[in-house]
Amino acid sequence: MARDSSLALALDGADFVLVDGAVFATEYLRLPDEDTRADDVVLEARHGDAEFSLTLGEFDAAEPLGDGVFRLKTGELLRLLSQPTVH
Repeated sequence: MARDSSLALALDGADFVLVDGAVFATEYLRLPDEDTRADDVVLEARHGDAEFSLTLGEFDAAEPLGDGVFRLKTGELLRLLSQPTVH
């Protein structure tokens, strides 16, 4: 799942991650490619003192629900959000 375009599109430009009602600022993103392994970190995010990271394997086990929303294997909903740009 994770190597398909839905994950790449969701990760590309994701400035924030919404998990359990808390908005985390994205600190690191890696777009998966053919060299990305299951244990490679593709996302790190922080909210105050709380921080988390997700590997490609965790995204592989997640269910994509559309519009940048994924249900992790743990049952948590994760939504990748981009900051709007106003011209």
